[in-house]
Amino acid sequence: MTSNGHPLTLEELKGIVQSNDKKRFAFSEDLSKIRANQRHSVEVNLLLKQQIPPDLLYHGTAEKNIESIKRQGLLKGCRHHVHLSSDQHTARKVGIRYGKPVVLTIDAKAMSDEGCTFFQSENGVWLTEYVLAKYINFH
Repeated sequence: MTSNGHPLTLEELKGIVQSNDKKRFAFSEDLSKIRANQRHSVEVNLLLKQQIPPDLLYHGTAEKNIESIKRQGLLKGCRHHVHLSSDQHTARKVGIRYGKPVVLTIDAKAMSDEGCTFFQSENGVWLTEYVLAKYINFH
């Protein structure tokens, strides 16, 4: 295994996976493979199990996106899922990357009750296929 042409040992890779503050990577059970936990550009089986979400989840975005979200809801775009946070602080940190941050509150309980499926990645990010505008509180 190499990093920019420099060999890495398994122990070095384990250290990278364990110390990554966003828990972006995971090993296979036998430690023979490493993968990202989300944001893949190719189809990857993330081995996610359906979960019942908390009543409320949050989505961080930029103010410039609000009108589009009001019309279309939250779409996954080129991602595999819409990403949601279990706390407002994390959602705000996500939103600030794209401009003036706005934190949207998602009625995940109503979505789940109406048959929408949710998954939780290994790093705690909640994932779903889409979020209709009717489930979003724009404050």
